Amino acid sequence: MSSIRTSRARVLTAAAAGALAVLSLTACGDGSGARNEGASAKASGSSQEDAKSASAGSQPVANAPLTKTSAAGIGTSRTGAKAATCQGSNTKTVAAPLTRPVNHMLLTVTNTSRSTCYLYGYPAVRFGEAQSVPPVIEASHPQAVVTLKPGESGYASVNLSATDGSGSHGRTEKSLTVYFQGPSGNGSVGTGARPSLPAKGVYIDDSLKVTYWQQSMDDAVIW
Repeated sequence: MSSIRTSRARVLTAAAAGALAVLSLTACGDGSGARNEGASAKASGSSQEDAKSASAGSQPVANAPLTKTSAAGIGTSRTGAKAATCQGSNTKTVAAPLTRPVNHMLLTVTNTSRSTCYLYGYPAVRFGEAQSVPPVIEASHPQAVVTLKPGESGYASVNLSATDGSGSHGRTEKSLTVYFQGPSGNGSVGTGARPSLPAKGVYIDDSLKVTYWQQSMDDAVIW
């Protein structure tokens, strides 16, 4: 009887030990104990770091600094000015008699505004109290409208009198008004300019004529 009881006790002890081993393996998963828990914590930490990185990369574009290109584009759109017709209020006109060619005067119009302006057609000049303006030299028509950026100048020349003395109604005038044409070319627009003339005045006759506005001085004085 004693031996039978001893055998039963050993069997129960072994069975209990086996049950504990099974429970331990179930709790640890692969039986690696603490090492497996560390791997799980590391994996959890990596997931949190990945989540932070994804969150940082998806910040709104509005928070990003402006690049040089985008900043320049914004400045241009805010400061751009609409071009206008050149006239007395946005230009300065100078009238200078020339020695060569003889009996000629050069008109220089400089853009004094802060935006581009256009010199259309030709100057409608009025000496003294004349009731009409002189005709234009058609052959002097430029290939494009004269465009003046701020500070730039355009030119036209005035043939004051016939070089051979054949002109009629010769006279000396001491005042001049220059009127500007618009895109349509019909009449003057805006305000005129009143450039000063030499104190002794300038001599003109009925052969008086003008050139179209030119982008360069050389193109103006060849007529």
